[in-house]
Amino acid sequence: MNLGARDQITILIVDDEKSIVDFIKMGLEGEGYLVYEAYDGNEAIELARKINPNIVILDIMLPGMDGYEVCSIIKKSIKTSVIMLTALDEVDDKVKGLDIGADDYMAKPFSFKELLARINARIRNSFPELSDITYIGNFKVDDKAHEITYREKVLDLPPTQYNLLSFLLMNNGIALSKSLILEKVWGYDFNGEDNIVEVYIRYLRDKIGDKDHNIIKTVRGVGYKMVAQ
Repeated sequence: MNLGARDQITILIVDDEKSIVDFIKMGLEGEGYLVYEAYDGNEAIELARKINPNIVILDIMLPGMDGYEVCSIIKKSIKTSVIMLTALDEVDDKVKGLDIGADDYMAKPFSFKELLARINARIRNSFPELSDITYIGNFKVDDKAHEITYREKVLDLPPTQYNLLSFLLMNNGIALSKSLILEKVWGYDFNGEDNIVEVYIRYLRDKIGDKDHNIIKTVRGVGYKMVAQ
């Protein structure tokens, strides 16, 4: 899922282990981010001042200058969110990192999915102007304009259809039950039949030309799953 105009969001990865840098960089570039890399503290500070990254993914155990010092200097120099990475998972280390300005903290080993979620959270909190538009596959969700574009064509969606498609897209790849969809889209106090979900799914499939149900898939015994294309 691409959150925001990702080609406008810059991320700096700082780690002396090239395999980790390559792993993170490949994943983030696959998500559409503009990614830079540095392998020691001095290089990181110089590059951060030059490119003004929105996010810095910063390892603590660096040669020469450690991540704590790098974080402190960068936070005083530019507006950015720092996510610190370390093999240490001690409370004191986390507290120290947060005390010197880090915005989040992850212990190695970590999953890329979790790191991406934390990056998205930091962008929403620190750079809300970059997260009004969400890209998922060939879909673009513009919350401010309250419209969804598919393959560069704006879809004609009444409010409930917009809310349903937006909910499906924000949970791309996740099987959602009809009861959950009803609760989140129609509300707790909806007293109608749950087949209303089927009706609206049919509307959406027609709007996006999904006659073979390859985009909004039916999951037997569960409900529906969005597979954005």
